[in-house]
Amino acid sequence: MTRKHSPAGAVAATSAIAALTLTACGGGSGGGTEAASTTYVSGGTFNVALNDDPGSLSPLNGVSLVQRALVPYAYDSLVHTTAQGEFQPWLAESWKETPTSITYTLKEGVTCSDGSAFSAATAAANINYQADEKNGTFWHGSNITADMSAEADGNQLTITSKTTNPFLLSSTGAVEMVCQKGLDDPDTLKDATDGTGLFQLTKAQAGSEYTYTKRDDYTWGPQGVTSDTEGLPDTVVGKVVTDESTAANLLLSGGLNAAGIAGSDRDRLEAAGHSNKGVPNPIGEMLFNERPDRPTADEKVRQALTLALNREAVGDIVTNGHRTEMTSLVVQTPLLCVAGGPKWTLPASDPQKAGTLLDEAGYAVGADGVRAKDGKPLSIRFLYDAGTPSHAAAAEEVQAEWKEIGVQTELVAEDPTGWSTDLYQTYDWETGFIQLAPGTPFVLSLFFYGATSEEGGYNFMGVKNPEYNALAEKAFTAEDSQTACGIWQDAEAELVNRADVYPLAQTESPIFFAGATAEVAGSVLPTSIRMLGRE
Repeated sequence: MTRKHSPAGAVAATSAIAALTLTACGGGSGGGTEAASTTYVSGGTFNVALNDDPGSLSPLNGVSLVQRALVPYAYDSLVHTTAQGEFQPWLAESWKETPTSITYTLKEGVTCSDGSAFSAATAAANINYQADEKNGTFWHGSNITADMSAEADGNQLTITSKTTNPFLLSSTGAVEMVCQKGLDDPDTLKDATDGTGLFQLTKAQAGSEYTYTKRDDYTWGPQGVTSDTEGLPDTVVGKVVTDESTAANLLLSGGLNAAGIAGSDRDRLEAAGHSNKGVPNPIGEMLFNERPDRPTADEKVRQALTLALNREAVGDIVTNGHRTEMTSLVVQTPLLCVAGGPKWTLPASDPQKAGTLLDEAGYAVGADGVRAKDGKPLSIRFLYDAGTPSHAAAAEEVQAEWKEIGVQTELVAEDPTGWSTDLYQTYDWETGFIQLAPGTPFVLSLFFYGATSEEGGYNFMGVKNPEYNALAEKAFTAEDSQTACGIWQDAEAELVNRADVYPLAQTESPIFFAGATAEVAGSVLPTSIRMLGRE
């Protein structure tokens, strides 16, 4: 089976890597003064930090993580996924699955923000639009594939796959539904909303604020949430705050109710007693450019670079002393196929073996201590995010450790424009702190399986791993989810063992709250926001 992906994938990958936002898998809550509050106060404004401007607000093809975090305020999915990965009714009240189809029964009385009815026919139109490759949607090629089709019968929506798909619920259930007017004119969704969500966009100031107002007729939320649920805010304002220290100061002063803080400011927020929800962040993950003209096309070079690193030392720096081991390349809700893994084991640091591998790859040490091959020094262009506080110091540690084995390293601090240029235009890079944050193994596969970005695919690294591709093919059509997950974990091990990806370290980056609380699963769950009062 061949799965083709849309040209939009290249843009999606760039944006997903470049943005560090309130987007990761939800975990437990921390303590603090806010957690001690026992009363909810309805009304008011929930101010949430955005670390970049979202650009397009379209749920169909908007791709930045900041933008994806805003989508759920105005758009609902068929199924609600909790922070623990549990599937619950949302627009759909129930569902039935077979190996090649899923039938949803939609709730009665669901309406769009303009008051028009939302029907199973419109839900089917959403799936068919996403399945059409030429539309280049966000979910095409991952959750919705070209071999899927949908049809409606009364209040029932049936989605059929031409091939066996053991994850139809998790994939199709997560797609945000657009109302018919928005589907008919998708361009209108870039700066306006047309969904069934609890909130609707009422004001947009690019680069500054995005205001969402609560609807007064919402009755179909997950876990029984309605417009009248106690503690819901009347308004949500997404404020663009690009500096973490500024966001932390605003939390302390009451100017923000929620912000993701990954750097050193987390310590003073914890000391001040602010509650938080931990979200896994693969902050130290490293990917490699495997195009034939780059030294990292050679597996021995990739292996050498990883073996030369003191994983604990670099990991402690990149996580600001909050290092945890990565146990899967899947790090977001619903965390499919994570349990029981991983099937890979990272080798211990071994600079001597790293040097031997570089010798075997033809890179001999010169009189100046620098390795070279055919007269060309072994130089690694190492990218890291300029906006991530711990990346610079960790990159300098990597540079120093690689110097010990004769490798030159050029450190490049990237902003969003730089990421796009280097990863998708010039392809001028070898490796760096470059993270992927998928919630399922088949979303992960978009970046390693199949077409490169030059060919319109998601594989911006140019990886060609036949063993991984063969396992992915088997997993795509496994008869049941348990079998599929076992195969996906084998496939993940192939990527790590061949050093197509190096899961150096992750951390639990907290989303801090002030005067409010919410659940976090991928991003803040809008229907779970509760404004807090004091006893």
